[in-house]
Amino acid sequence: MDFEPLNIENEAVEFDMGGSGDDDATALDLEHPDDSYDIFDDDLVQSNNSTRSRDDLACGDPNLEPYEGMEFDSEQASRIFYNSYARRIGFSTRVSVYQRSRRDGSIICRQVVCSREGFRRGGGENRSKRQRTVTRVGCKAQMTVKKQSSGRWAVSKLVKEHNHELVPPDKVHCLRSHRHVSGPARSLIDTLQAAGMGPSGVMSVLIKESGGINNVGFTKVDCQNYMSSSRQRTLGSGGQFVFDYLKRMQAEDPGFFFAVQGDFENLTGNIFWADSNSRMNYDYFGDTVTFDTTYRTNRYRVPFAPFTGWNHHGQPVLFGCSLLLNESESSFVWLFQTWLAAMSTRHPVSITTDQDRIIRAAVGQVFPGTRHRFCKWNVLREAQEKLSDVYHSHPTFEAEFQRCINMTETIDEFESCWESLLQRYDIGDNEWLQSMYDARQQWVPVFLRDTFFGEMSVTQGSDNINSYFDGYINASTNIQVLIKQYEKAIATRHEKEVKADYDTMNISPILRTPSPMEKQAAKLYTRVVFMKFQEELVETLAYPATMVDDTGSETVYRVAKFGEDHKVYFVRFNVFEKKSSCSCQMFEFSGIICRHILAVFRVTNVLTLPNHYILKRWTKNAKSGVVWDEHTLGLPNDSQDSSAARYDNLRREAIKYVEEGAESVRVYNVAMDALHEAASEVTAAKKHGLGVVQSTSINCSQQLHSCTVDQDKKIKELAAELDIASQQCEAYRAKLLAILKDMEEQKLKISVNVRNVRLNLRS
Repeated sequence: MDFEPLNIENEAVEFDMGGSGDDDATALDLEHPDDSYDIFDDDLVQSNNSTRSRDDLACGDPNLEPYEGMEFDSEQASRIFYNSYARRIGFSTRVSVYQRSRRDGSIICRQVVCSREGFRRGGGENRSKRQRTVTRVGCKAQMTVKKQSSGRWAVSKLVKEHNHELVPPDKVHCLRSHRHVSGPARSLIDTLQAAGMGPSGVMSVLIKESGGINNVGFTKVDCQNYMSSSRQRTLGSGGQFVFDYLKRMQAEDPGFFFAVQGDFENLTGNIFWADSNSRMNYDYFGDTVTFDTTYRTNRYRVPFAPFTGWNHHGQPVLFGCSLLLNESESSFVWLFQTWLAAMSTRHPVSITTDQDRIIRAAVGQVFPGTRHRFCKWNVLREAQEKLSDVYHSHPTFEAEFQRCINMTETIDEFESCWESLLQRYDIGDNEWLQSMYDARQQWVPVFLRDTFFGEMSVTQGSDNINSYFDGYINASTNIQVLIKQYEKAIATRHEKEVKADYDTMNISPILRTPSPMEKQAAKLYTRVVFMKFQEELVETLAYPATMVDDTGSETVYRVAKFGEDHKVYFVRFNVFEKKSSCSCQMFEFSGIICRHILAVFRVTNVLTLPNHYILKRWTKNAKSGVVWDEHTLGLPNDSQDSSAARYDNLRREAIKYVEEGAESVRVYNVAMDALHEAASEVTAAKKHGLGVVQSTSINCSQQLHSCTVDQDKKIKELAAELDIASQQCEAYRAKLLAILKDMEEQKLKISVNVRNVRLNLRS
C-alpha cells in the first residue's frame, strides 16, 4: 500500500468512469494537512456545470442538510456544498484524507472534516517558542464521499455531531474556510488603494457597502494582507516567459494579436492576446460572449480571464485571453477596448460577467448597446454569504428563493413571488437584497428571455459561467504551467469540435416523426442542435393549439400541455409572413424554435421551417463563407482603403477557399494547382511592378516608390496567406486520409467479427 501526502495537481485528470471498486483502491493517506490548508485555500474549486449541480445548491429541495446517499456530480461539488452547510451551521471545514485508484491514480474517495478534527502533533523542544492557540479538539464531524460506477459521487459516511460550541451567524465570517476577498471586493480595494486610501478607510467603505461587517466576508487583517500583496502584484520572472511566448506566437501566426497595458519592463497593467483561430471564431459565433473571471472567486494564483462563447455544437469556444494584474475600472476599460479592437470592433449582442460594480461600469462604457447579464450562479453564491443569517434561521428559504428566480414564467409572477418572500421572512430592509432587486433585469431569467445568449434552454440561463478551461487550470497553477495548459486545452477543444463535425456529417440522426420539417432540420442543423429541435417537435403532440383571436393578418393561439391548463403560452402568428412570437421567448433566447410555435405550425399546415427561424450559427455550414458584411464590421465602402480591411478580406477568402478545396481529393488537387498558379501570378505582378518603376522618369519613380513598398508588403501578406492555405489543405488532407484509414480498419474488424459469429453458429 502506498501512502502519499495530499497534493494538488496542475494537470487535468481524466477519471475512469468504469468503476472504482475496492479492488482498484490504494490505502487512505492518513497524514493530516496543516491547519493553513482549508477547503478553498489551495484546492481546485471548479465552476463548471458539475460543480454547480442541483445537489450543491439543493435546488428545489427544502432539506439543505447532507445525508448518507446524497449524490453530487463531482467531488468538488460535494466540498462546496459541505462548506456552504458548515457556514449555515457555524463551523469551518478543511479537506482531510483521500483514496486513489490503483488503476489510473485518480481520486475515488475524499473526506472533508470540521477544522477542529484531530489533535495537533507535539513539537520538539527546539521548535518555535511561540505558544499557538489550540484549535484541534478531536471533533468527529465529517463527510466522506465516494465515486460511484456511474461517475457521480455519493456520501458514504456522515457524522453531524460536534464536541465543541458552534459559531453564531454574526461571527461565522471570521472562520477560515468562509473568509475570502471576493472579486468585487478586490476591484473596490484596488480602486480605493489607487486613490491613496489606507486599510482602515478601505475597510470602512467595505462595511458600509456590504451593509455591516458581518457581510464583508473577511477581516481587516485579510484586507491589509491583500493590499500589501497588491503593491507587489506582478508576474515576476514569469513576465518575461509570457512575453517571449507571445512574441513567438506572433511570429508563427500572422493573425496573432497581443497587447500590454503600460510599460512591460515595469508591468503593473493587464495583458491580452488572441490567436487567429479565436478571431475567426468570433466572426462566426461572436453574437454572445462570456468574460470568465473564475479566478477571482476561486483564488487562482494566476489572474487568468478568458473571453468565450458557444460554437455550432454548443461547445465552449475561445475569443481571447487576458492576465489581469490590475482590477481597477480603467484597467477593465482598457481590456474591453483592446479585445474589441482585436475583434474588428464588432460589438456582441450580449455579454455575461460577474456582478462586480467596477466590471459593470466598464461594460457600460465600452459596450453601450450590448445586453449585459450577470452570472446567476455568482449571484446565488453571494446570496449565501450576504443572507447567511436567513439561511441559518429558515432552512426552507433557499429553496423558495431559487424557485422564485428560476421557476417564474412571467414578470408579474416574479414580482408577486419576490414580494411574498420579503414579507414571509421579514427581509424587506436588507440592503444587499434590495440592490440585487434593483438590478433584477440583468440576472433574473424572466427579464432576459428577449435577448440571444446561445444557451439551449431558457431555464439553463447563466447558471454557470461558460468556462473553457475547466479541468486545465486551478488554484495552484503557476504562469509557466498555465501556458502549457492553455495550449493543451485549445488542442483538446479542437479535437472535440472535429469529432462533433465528423459525427454530424457522417452519422445520420434517427427521425422520430414523418414530418418534412424534421427531415429538413436533420439536414441543416448540427447533431446536438437537431436533437434539441427534435425534442421540441415531438413534444408538440402533447400541446394542442387553440385559436383565441383573429385580426386577419395576425392570429393569436393559446397553447398548453394536455392536462396542464394552468400553464398557458400565447403564440402570435402572422399568416402572410409565416412569423410567430411566443410568450416563452425561447427562440429569442436560444435561437431554437419552441414547441409552442411548432404546435401552431402543425395546425396551420406550415410543413417546413421558414428561413428566418434557421440561425446559421447552429447549422452544419456555420463556419462557411463570410458571416459579417462590411456594414456590420464598420469597414469603409471601398474595402481596399484600409490595410486592416484588405487583410481581413484576404483572410476570409483564403479560409473559404481552404474549406471548399478540402471537400474531396479531386477538388483538393484542383485547389492546389490553382494555388500554385496564383503564386506564379503574384510573383509576376511583383516583377512587373518593379519594371514599371524603372521605366518611368525620376519624379514618377519617387512618387511610386512608396506604392511599391506597400505593394511588396501586400504581396508578402498574400504569399503568407497562400502558405497558410496550403498548410491547412495538407492538414485537411491528412485528416481525411486518417479518417478513411480508420474506417477501413473498423470495416475489417467488423468483417472478422461477423466471420467468427458465423463459424460459432455452424459449430
